[in-house]
Amino acid sequence: MTSAAASPPPPSESPRRRRPAWAGRNYTLLAVASFITTLGAHGALIASTFAVLDAGGDGGDVGLVAAARTLFLVVFLLVGGAVADRLPRHHVMVAANALNFLSQGAFALLVLHGDPQLWQMMALSALGGTGQAFFNPAAEGMLMASVSGEQASRAFALFRMGMSGAAVGGAALGGAMVAAIGPGWVLAFDAAAFAVAGGLRMFLDVGHIAPRVPGSGLLSDMRDGWKEFVGRPWLWTIVAQFSVVVAVVGAAESVFGPLVARDDLGGAGPWGIALGAFGVGTILGGLLMMRWKPQRLLFAATLSVFSLALPSAALAVPVPLGALIAVMFVSGVTIEIFGVSWITALHQEIPEDKLSRVSAYDWFGSVAMVPLATALAGPAESAFGRTESLWGCAVLVVVATSAVLFVPDVRNLRRRAGTEVVASSGDDAAAREADLTPR
Repeated sequence: MTSAAASPPPPSESPRRRRPAWAGRNYTLLAVASFITTLGAHGALIASTFAVLDAGGDGGDVGLVAAARTLFLVVFLLVGGAVADRLPRHHVMVAANALNFLSQGAFALLVLHGDPQLWQMMALSALGGTGQAFFNPAAEGMLMASVSGEQASRAFALFRMGMSGAAVGGAALGGAMVAAIGPGWVLAFDAAAFAVAGGLRMFLDVGHIAPRVPGSGLLSDMRDGWKEFVGRPWLWTIVAQFSVVVAVVGAAESVFGPLVARDDLGGAGPWGIALGAFGVGTILGGLLMMRWKPQRLLFAATLSVFSLALPSAALAVPVPLGALIAVMFVSGVTIEIFGVSWITALHQEIPEDKLSRVSAYDWFGSVAMVPLATALAGPAESAFGRTESLWGCAVLVVVATSAVLFVPDVRNLRRRAGTEVVASSGDDAAAREADLTPR
């Protein structure tokens, strides 16, 4: 850090400061671009469903289009993480945004001007998943490299809070736009959002990060990332835990929840209110984490996960709508406690030049079992009953979370004073010397 950067701003400039000192150029660009794409993406989720239905498809066809995206996301995640640690991350992000712009733009044109076939929608959805597989690890690595110091967790909390707000707003706006102007235009809006976000990300300042020196090969880089991943028990055990938690929570809320709402709560409207309460909870959870800095990061994070068993248990009873809204709200708050603490721990403990590879394994573990869990939800209901299946989901969350607490590092890893991104332990000396002051 230069002396000029360390000196306080002139008194005349202080009243004009519109953002905190830790929200530098890169952080701001990343936050604005991600807000735009999250807003568009959550509207597009609704639009793609109605595009399939309007083309004559049924629920199974909707599932196939969604599965195509998830499958290609899972298949290419680990490759995307290795690529993002070999190449400049902002280049990978812009290229992924370009692919998403093209795929969503083609999807929109098919819906607006043609007769979209199921295979075409599946192919375009698969391209979108591929783009996300390369984008997600690069974006998470870039975000963690954009902040440093004791305010890192506050920066991550504000970022996640913005994404939560965009998700809630995008779903509401997307639903209204689909009803008013049709799904094709909402898909076109999503494509435009990717174009705008990609343009913003082209202005990221990476002058403080020396060019990356490629390793011995892509597979070698992936193996190196795997060693980093499995060499930290707290890391791989929590990812394994979330492979179970995300899968069963996803099955409960995407398959069983709408069925319970239809039969016991009054239909889609009450279920939408309950999901909205979860979204509001995530926003307030982000506000909480801007002020609260738990010293035992992973211990606090893991304890917060127990509450994710509550929605499945509430649906199993089932409780009245008011109680379900309260449960979903609490779950939203606590998932932000986990999310902010988790990304802060990664920022603190993982070498900068391996952030994207580790992030890829994290993403892979979080989504890999979701398609299987949702596919098995129907057979489980037939074999055991809906109530029993929901109780099973709740029990699995509790058991997986309890098991993680037996790992000493999960209980004992502490927040460091003046947390910085860990310097690389590999051969890339340039990355080790990177100045990670916020830009």
